[in-house]
Amino acid sequence: MLDAIAKPGIFLRALSMTLALAAPPAHAFEASSVYQPIFETAAAKTVTLTGHNLTVEQVIDIARNGAKVELSPEALQRSTDAYGLLLEGAAEGITIYWFNRGAGDQRETVIFSGDPTTPENSKLLKDQQLARFKGGVNRGYGPELQEEALVRAIMAIRANTMSYEAASPQLTHLLVDMLNKRVTPVVQSRGTLGEGDLATLGNIGATMVGEGEAYLDGVRMPAAQALSQAGLKPLEPFAADQAALISTNAYAQAQAVLLLEDARKLLEWTDLSYAMGLNGMNSSVTPISAPVQSMRPYPWLTWDAARVMDMIKGSYLFDEDQTRIIQDPESMRASSQRQGSAWQAWADLRQSVLLSINSSDHNPAVLPGLTPQSSPELSTPQFMKYYIKGGPLSGGKSGYIFSNANWDPYPMANQVEAFTISLTNLGVAVAQRIERFRNPFFTVVKPADVLKPDERKDIPTFDGYLPTDLWQELADLGTPVTPNGQAIVATVEDLEGQTRIKTQRAREAVDISFHLLAQDLLTASYWMEIRKAQNPQRKFGEAPTAALEALRQVIPWHQEASERQKRPLGMVAYDFMQENPASKFYSGGPPAPTAAAMPAAGVLPR
Repeated sequence: MLDAIAKPGIFLRALSMTLALAAPPAHAFEASSVYQPIFETAAAKTVTLTGHNLTVEQVIDIARNGAKVELSPEALQRSTDAYGLLLEGAAEGITIYWFNRGAGDQRETVIFSGDPTTPENSKLLKDQQLARFKGGVNRGYGPELQEEALVRAIMAIRANTMSYEAASPQLTHLLVDMLNKRVTPVVQSRGTLGEGDLATLGNIGATMVGEGEAYLDGVRMPAAQALSQAGLKPLEPFAADQAALISTNAYAQAQAVLLLEDARKLLEWTDLSYAMGLNGMNSSVTPISAPVQSMRPYPWLTWDAARVMDMIKGSYLFDEDQTRIIQDPESMRASSQRQGSAWQAWADLRQSVLLSINSSDHNPAVLPGLTPQSSPELSTPQFMKYYIKGGPLSGGKSGYIFSNANWDPYPMANQVEAFTISLTNLGVAVAQRIERFRNPFFTVVKPADVLKPDERKDIPTFDGYLPTDLWQELADLGTPVTPNGQAIVATVEDLEGQTRIKTQRAREAVDISFHLLAQDLLTASYWMEIRKAQNPQRKFGEAPTAALEALRQVIPWHQEASERQKRPLGMVAYDFMQENPASKFYSGGPPAPTAAAMPAAGVLPR
């Protein structure tokens, strides 16, 4: 211990690891004021960024698991070509937004004229860019983002999409190096209007030039010290580096990626908990049968029904039972419809996010390699104003640089909210089916009819009010954020996308849904035990049985009250689901639908 105190770096890192173990899990990000460092379980893995095929799973490996990154030769060349075209365009006297002209209401203000690499212009740009990067330390507003994984996701996505922008080679390489050396900037959560996360990326830019504070391997320190200890030199920005870094929706995209990953785990558990609930209710499972589903063949709905049916394969539910009622409550019968619909909304969002994190959302659009013959409109006088013939600064390549609105985060922003709404429509079914277990009209028996008094005294009980409380909280998140058009920057910028709010609400909805589902899991597992007590020979299917057995390791069925955990059982069940993905108990089932599986518009399946 004395040796650790003598070496502050060792002591601080050990302290950081201790705090990390005590910190709340990443899914509790909204309520946490404790920094949540990552665990580098994938540190030996390297993800190659091409700008074309970055996946959700790869971002998660980088962001949460510490995988390394590298840019492909193609991506590096594309970035080099864009940077060269930017410099050549200015040298040829082409008007370029946010470079030789200002930005926003300063779009007609001349910043410099002619070749940007002349001594005079070079000094002006170096001084200007350094000042802008340093100024990023004051951008945004608290609270700080406490998820290291979220900041790393922002950086990884920007490294991928920035390969389309006119970033200098030194900017491109330092962003990658910071990820690989685990230099994670301190980033504020507020300050973006949800279309172009300028303030958020400005915080990252400040760290790159050694301003402000950052974390190195989870330990907070001055940014300059973090770079130095990681063996990195502060950035010397040039040209339009600030624009190339900060003009992006990477904050929203990163939130959406983490949302997709956590939501997938939620939906997998929702299917499994439903399968367990069917066993607990002694349900009539005709609603999820293939013939019934074929009468209304929505691909994701029939897929989810088939998936749940596969989970309960071998269950006693397929045996004759004279006490089984003809029809479950609507909340139980329609659960697969709500779950399949949520899966469809998830898939729609995933497709949009994948496109978004593999394309350019920057203004201006830098398009090397194009000529007036590349597209009909390019040869018209309006477009020829922005044609760069090509010269020494661009390696002879021609191209165009256009003002655009590619930073507007639609349709992704709509799909984030659509998914949130799908969760609330699913959540109401979960909340209601929990309550239906209290009605012997549906269960046919009461626990007291099956269990003796001395058996009931050491069986876990849980709060009957809590599901309704959680449902009310979730229901409130189903109201979309009101679209806004607050004209700012001399009314040049008169639309806002609110993706910061929309993605935060969606992630909160996933977390609350997990807590609600914990109550569902407790209810389903309780009633599975009741059915087993009725007839010890009953089978429930492999996946529900395995999940029940694993849950009983942390919440025993019979246990003295004095020996039980002194915390709400719902929280124990919540932690159980976080630590044990549903895929641990069930990984089979039918393949998920693809776009090709969807019926063509206006064409009815035969």
